[in-house]
Amino acid sequence: MFFVLSKILLFLTTPIIWVFVLLLLGLRAKNPIKKKKLLWTTVIIFYFFSNPFITDEFVRLYEERNQTYSELTDTYDVAIVLGGFSENDPTQELVQFHSSTDRLMAGIKLYKTGRTKKIMISSGSGKLMNPNEREALFINDYLLSIGIPATDIIIESESKNTRENAVKSAEILNEKYTDGNFLLVTSAIHMPRAKRCFKKAGITVTPFSVDQQAGPRKYTIDHLFIPNVESFKRWQQLIKEWLGFIAYKMTGYI
Repeated sequence: MFFVLSKILLFLTTPIIWVFVLLLLGLRAKNPIKKKKLLWTTVIIFYFFSNPFITDEFVRLYEERNQTYSELTDTYDVAIVLGGFSENDPTQELVQFHSSTDRLMAGIKLYKTGRTKKIMISSGSGKLMNPNEREALFINDYLLSIGIPATDIIIESESKNTRENAVKSAEILNEKYTDGNFLLVTSAIHMPRAKRCFKKAGITVTPFSVDQQAGPRKYTIDHLFIPNVESFKRWQQLIKEWLGFIAYKMTGYI
């Protein structure tokens, strides 16, 4: 039930939905004054959420940044890579990677450079309409296809959200390792919630944030003033994390 409600809430709190609803209300309003107010409100909200500079500032405040590759001094038993970065496309016999693929690429690099002995993929299906498409399973096939041996891959394919990532990963890792040394690899915007879920599940992890959305501050004309559709996507991610953090805190998941 929590999973379904979280998906509905995420839809209702998406800025582009607010803009669309306000625009409809403004177009349907009979009173000229009310119509004008609604349409101007729509324009203001659209500009606020589509402005890349404003978006960067809010994202930067929440994203967690920690160690870089060169600052990692230990060798870790497992790099726990959280999913949500791909979909399987059986018609093309391909994995379709999304914007958070830095998680997987970082995990592979950590493994290939000897910073970690094994890679764990923690991801079931986060979809309401396709619960049987479990990301960790087809990513396992992908890792095998690029030469990573099966003995160095750990798969957790039952989880549907971040809390379950932590709980179900803990069940596997506690069986295999005593006092293991683990890296947690996920997006910088997701790390504040993710690392607390793992701590709550009894797994001590070293956070390794990737996929930073807010880069160095830019003061160019286009970045300061020109609307950008990508800003809506980043706001959606940020609001999702805000709400997720609050909901997890209220339910005792973190």
